[in-house]
Amino acid sequence: MPAVALIGTLDTKGDEIAYVRARLEALRVDAVVIDSGILGEPGCVADIGREEVAAAGGHVLADVQAAGSRGAAVSLMVDGVRALVVRLFAEGRVQGVLCLGGAEGALLGAAAMQALPVGVPKLLVSPSASGRRTFAAFVGESDVCVMHSVVDILGLNGISRPIFDNAAAAMAGMVHDAGSALGTLGEHCVGVTMLGQTTPGVMRLRDQLVRAGHEPVIFHANGVGGPAMEHLCEEGALQGVVDYTLSEVANSLKDGMHATGPERLTIAGRLGLPQVVVPGCVDFFNQGPRDSLPLAYRSRKAYFHNPVMTLVRLDRDECAELGAIVAERLNRATGPVHVVAPTRGFSLADAEGGDLWDPEADAAFLDALSGGLRAEIPYEAVDAHVDDHDFADVVASRYLALVGAYA
Repeated sequence: MPAVALIGTLDTKGDEIAYVRARLEALRVDAVVIDSGILGEPGCVADIGREEVAAAGGHVLADVQAAGSRGAAVSLMVDGVRALVVRLFAEGRVQGVLCLGGAEGALLGAAAMQALPVGVPKLLVSPSASGRRTFAAFVGESDVCVMHSVVDILGLNGISRPIFDNAAAAMAGMVHDAGSALGTLGEHCVGVTMLGQTTPGVMRLRDQLVRAGHEPVIFHANGVGGPAMEHLCEEGALQGVVDYTLSEVANSLKDGMHATGPERLTIAGRLGLPQVVVPGCVDFFNQGPRDSLPLAYRSRKAYFHNPVMTLVRLDRDECAELGAIVAERLNRATGPVHVVAPTRGFSLADAEGGDLWDPEADAAFLDALSGGLRAEIPYEAVDAHVDDHDFADVVASRYLALVGAYA
C-alpha cells in the first residue's frame, strides 16, 4: 500500500491524528505518524517520536523545550520535521504528506511539504486557513493543498469527523491515483512569466514556441510565480527562461503587493541558463483597492485592475532606478542573455491613451537599462508595444536562436 507522512502535535491533536490514521488505513493507505509536539504527553502512539524529530534537526528535545518562547521552539522543531519528511520520501517510505495543525502545527507541517518536489501530494488541514490570513507561510512556492477545518482541531464531533474523513479520502485519492513527483520537464521546456497586463503578448509568444516544438510553462508573476519558476530552474526542470514580465522587481522597489526578494532575476543567470528578458509591467506596482491607497499615491496615475487590486504608476526617477537594478542583476549572469525592449509601452494600461501611459518615464527606464548593461549582453529596442504580436514574435525568435546556439 502507499504510505503518507501524517504530521501532528500529538500532545494536543492525538485523538484526531489517531482517527485520521484509521481512516487512511481503511482507504488502503499506510500512515507514518510523526509527532511534532513539544511539551505535553502524546495522546496517541507515534511512529516517529518527538525526540527523534528534534534529533533529525540537529537538536536535543530538552533544548527545544527550553528555547524560551513558543515561536523559538517551533522554529527549532521545523528543522527536524522537514529533515525527516525529506528523508522518508527519498527512501520511498512515503508518497505524500498530510498534516492536521493549528497555527504553529500547520507551520511545522507546511515547512516539510514545501521541501518536497512539486507533484508530491500535500494536504494541510487547519483552522488558520481562513479569514484575512495570508497563505504564503503555508504554501510558499509549492503545490500545497490547504483545507479549512472550520472548527478548531480539538476533539471529534459531528463537524470535525466529516472534515477529517474528506481530508483522508483526498489524500488517499492523491497517493493512489496522482501523478509522480516533478523531475526534468524536458529539454525543450521553457519558463515564461506573465500577468494579465502582458497576457496577449505571452499568448502569442506561447503559440510561436509551441509551433517550434518547445513546451512553455507560464508562471503568474504575482510575487510567487517568478520565484517558483526560478526554484524549478534550480531543480533542473527548465531548459531556459523568457522573463516577459518583471512586475515583481518593480513591486520590490516600492514594497508593493507582488514584491519579491533581491535574488529575483538572478537565478537563471547564476545557473547559466539561456534567458530572454522583456521589461513587461515595469511601469507600475500593485496596491490594494482604490479607496485604500495611501495618500502619497492618490495623486499618481493608477489603473483599476479589479476590486482588490490597483496598479499605481512608477514615476520617472523610480523607473530610472528600476532600469539600473534590472541591468545590475542581469550583469551577473554566467549564461546567454538577450534583452528585448518595447518602446511603445510595457503593459496593457501603459499604451498611448491608457491610464498608465507615460512615455517619459518609460524612456527613463530604457535609458538606464541599456546604459547599465555590460557590453556582452545584447539589447534590442523594438518599435512596438509589449503586447503586440509582432513584438512577441521577435521575442520568440530571439529565444529560439539563443537556445539553439546554447545547445
